[in-house]
Amino acid sequence: MKLKSVYKVPNGKLLKIFMDYDAEGNLIKDISITGDFFAYPEEAVELLEKKLRGARVDRDVLFSRINSVIEENDIEFIGLNVEGLTKAIMLCVYHE
Repeated sequence: MKLKSVYKVPNGKLLKIFMDYDAEGNLIKDISITGDFFAYPEEAVELLEKKLRGARVDRDVLFSRINSVIEENDIEFIGLNVEGLTKAIMLCVYHE
């Protein structure tokens, strides 16, 4: 199932999520993260997308996984944060 969300991060930038979702397993099959934000290092978004494949779509699971990837790889975002990214992914499925 192909899903999409567009979310304006509070005090941040516009974020777009395109996700291939396995509804039966509640899992992310594939994900693309785009928007007006900046990421350092340059490959940070690609790495994050890779690490989110196979993740269960659950707020706590996503928040923890995103936070771990950012910390382990010294990723810096401008205009985006862990909470905003988690919410945008959740919006794909739950349209909060």
